[in-house]
Amino acid sequence: MRADYHVHTRYCDGKASPAQTAQAALAAGLEQLGFSGHSYTFFDETWCMSREGTAEYRREIAALREAYAGKLDILCGVEQDYCSAEPTSGYDYVIGSVHYVPAGESYLPVDESPALLRAGARSAFGGDIYAFAEAYFDTVSRVPEIPGCSVVGHFDLIAKFNEKTPLFDENHPRYVAAWQLAADRLLESGLPFELNTGAISRGYRSVPYPAPPILRYLAARGARFILNSDSHSPETLCFGFDEWRRAADALGCRFLECLI
Repeated sequence: MRADYHVHTRYCDGKASPAQTAQAALAAGLEQLGFSGHSYTFFDETWCMSREGTAEYRREIAALREAYAGKLDILCGVEQDYCSAEPTSGYDYVIGSVHYVPAGESYLPVDESPALLRAGARSAFGGDIYAFAEAYFDTVSRVPEIPGCSVVGHFDLIAKFNEKTPLFDENHPRYVAAWQLAADRLLESGLPFELNTGAISRGYRSVPYPAPPILRYLAARGARFILNSDSHSPETLCFGFDEWRRAADALGCRFLECLI
């Protein structure tokens, strides 16, 4: 099935309306389109859906589902951050993601900028970036605790900037041990993982999440994957799917053809 389930709109940090996105999806030949607005996070409202906006988002997606019936199957999902306390009931699916590492009374952002990653390492981990990565992956391993979680979102998001602004060595034994421990815990849950091309389309990385060594590790242990674009604009729907499906197939990855 030609489908994309990780799609953002103006209700959070996307650039287009749901209607514009649905129109583009139909024109691109998608059979199923899943919207996944960022869940409200009380401690950082800069990029997530507001509580009022969440209700409107759900109403608009419901109307689009009816309008496109028989032409495009539209789903209403949510990208639920681990640190969000918002309810997940009533969504068609839930992407479980980690954008912050809890540290005492603070929530340290993982994917906003290299400077904030370094600042988080200094403020909470004595400058030890590998301790930050260990805390991040420990939090990722808890994603199945999110009510209704359907899929693990962008597993190694902490490495978003590392290709162009090196912050740590992804081959360092502590980093590898941290992601392997999280991967093993998540494999026990049976949840599928995203193969997420969003950082490629936005120019941060040349590889998807998870990076190929992690993909290889997960594939060898029976993980299942779903292709997602993490699209923030209509033109990046299904970005790089054909190329990365072939590459992942060569690594032995098993794919779900649809999420629900």
